[in-house]
Amino acid sequence: MMKKDKRRIDPTQLLSLICFCLIVAAWCLASYGGTVSEIFLPTPTAVIAKIASMARDGSLWANCWESISRVMIGWIWSVIVAVPMGMLMASSKKFSAFVQPIIEFARYLPVVALVPLTLLYLGIGENQKYTIIFLGTFFQLVLMVCDTVSGVDRNMINAARTLGASKLQVYRAVILPASLPGLMDDLRLTIGWAWTYLVVAEMVAANNGLGYMILKSQRYLATDTIFAGLILIGLIGLVTDWLFRLLTRVVAPWYERLADGK
Repeated sequence: MMKKDKRRIDPTQLLSLICFCLIVAAWCLASYGGTVSEIFLPTPTAVIAKIASMARDGSLWANCWESISRVMIGWIWSVIVAVPMGMLMASSKKFSAFVQPIIEFARYLPVVALVPLTLLYLGIGENQKYTIIFLGTFFQLVLMVCDTVSGVDRNMINAARTLGASKLQVYRAVILPASLPGLMDDLRLTIGWAWTYLVVAEMVAANNGLGYMILKSQRYLATDTIFAGLILIGLIGLVTDWLFRLLTRVVAPWYERLADGK
């Protein structure tokens, strides 16, 4: 019997590559072909040259570092508060009844509308930007964590309690391992939202960062710099997403085995 070739290309990866190539081809056709003016749609060559220029003068690394640090700090604040609160909501009906209406109300408030208040209360410093990212991710993350933990099979919890496990042991040995893959997905999704709110935070009262770079370029119709900033944010997001997927395999390897049916 012939052995299965492990180097065979995954069809889903091939489709992703085809989609990416089609988007780049359409961009090249519209920009190099003159269908769209370069003022509105720069060529890939111009965008690559702009990224290379910013890398040489150091502004690329400085802006990327400022944005990454703001995202991570604001998002970590959100995780530290939201994860235990969401788990407590899932395990306590009284606590959930007390805080859920407030969270449900607050999560519908547009974060952009809160920018003037954060500027009034916190000024134009870094804490204001961290707070915008916190507000943009916290309320959604709390409810996502609550739903994930609530979805743990009750039979597993009841079995642990029947065997004499305490509440702490039930959390440590049953609830946390069962909900960990879902929690990692929740974190992966919300850090993507954090990048969205970072751009909002940096477009107001900032003098560095990728969001500030995009806004500044808009004033001078420097669309090559705008596209460069957007591409950089997208690439950082893809790397972050890949790292979270890899981390999920490390901290919860049993989930992948269950998904594969092994």
